[in-house]
Amino acid sequence: MNGLERILAAVHFTAADLPPAAPQLFGHAAHLCGVRLCDYGQNGALMADCQLRAKAHYRSDAVFAFMDFCMESESIGSRLRFYEAQYPEITSYVLPATADASHLHLPDPTSDGRLPELLRGIERLRSTLGDTALVAGSLLGPMTLATQLYGIETALFMAADDPDRFEIALDFATECAIRYGQAQIVAGAHLPVVFDPAASPAVVPPAFFRELLLPRLKRLFAALRQAGAIANWLNIAGPTATILPWYPEAGADIATFDYYVSPEQAARLLPQTCLVGNIKPLDFLDANPERISGAARQLFSAFRERGGFILSSGCEIPPESAPANIAALIAVRDEG
Repeated sequence: MNGLERILAAVHFTAADLPPAAPQLFGHAAHLCGVRLCDYGQNGALMADCQLRAKAHYRSDAVFAFMDFCMESESIGSRLRFYEAQYPEITSYVLPATADASHLHLPDPTSDGRLPELLRGIERLRSTLGDTALVAGSLLGPMTLATQLYGIETALFMAADDPDRFEIALDFATECAIRYGQAQIVAGAHLPVVFDPAASPAVVPPAFFRELLLPRLKRLFAALRQAGAIANWLNIAGPTATILPWYPEAGADIATFDYYVSPEQAARLLPQTCLVGNIKPLDFLDANPERISGAARQLFSAFRERGGFILSSGCEIPPESAPANIAALIAVRDEG
């Protein structure tokens, strides 16, 4: 079986020759190839080449078309500062605290900001890999993009004090995600991973997730499925146990769970959802392959009878992580 077939087997809880492994390697692919992150994040062809080289080096079952978490906000009007060895940061947000999002124009994924670069990278990845490995795109979820229109502090105060105006931002962010996700699927992504870190219970209470974010994630995932996504993947880091039970209602087929949530707890809360995780990302920084191997074996043991599992980290593996640690994770996959 190839990587895509293994991942689909996990999604559908069917047997595979090996359990799939898809370490979340984004900026690490640039680090491995000696490429500056500021170049990796602005050149889709370069991003794709680094992902392909990282896949060949580690023999992962997936590649990730991910540049950084600021792309959508930049395409709407935020200003960024780029760095050689870290992801960019927003220096000026799209909207002042007194404005609402109703006058904003939806960005065009084919022409605005760096969005076309990611699409070019996806095209290159899919044309090279075909259906031999999962080609995953990347989207900001509604909550995260909405907070990036104002800055998170302003946005959270608005959500509490002026919820109607914040819902306008959420609806705008949802439409942005739908449009960009559809474009990624057209470009060749098997699916876009929806990253929504600001939706974590570490940021907003579970009731906020249920009432305001769940309906919008549901709308987003329905649109992605209609556009041809082979599955829906939701990635929210942090202590997500209180919101995991709503993932199936949102339409998520694949759920990343972080190290805050145990494998047993995740399996109990999401018995019919493919789970991805959950090795602590910072554990990859110090060269200690034995620690990674031990954690990976424990995860495979926890899910051996259940199935429906993809070995990975709880969120992104840091760009400067030790390659030996990532190789150790894949080596455990190869043990079967």
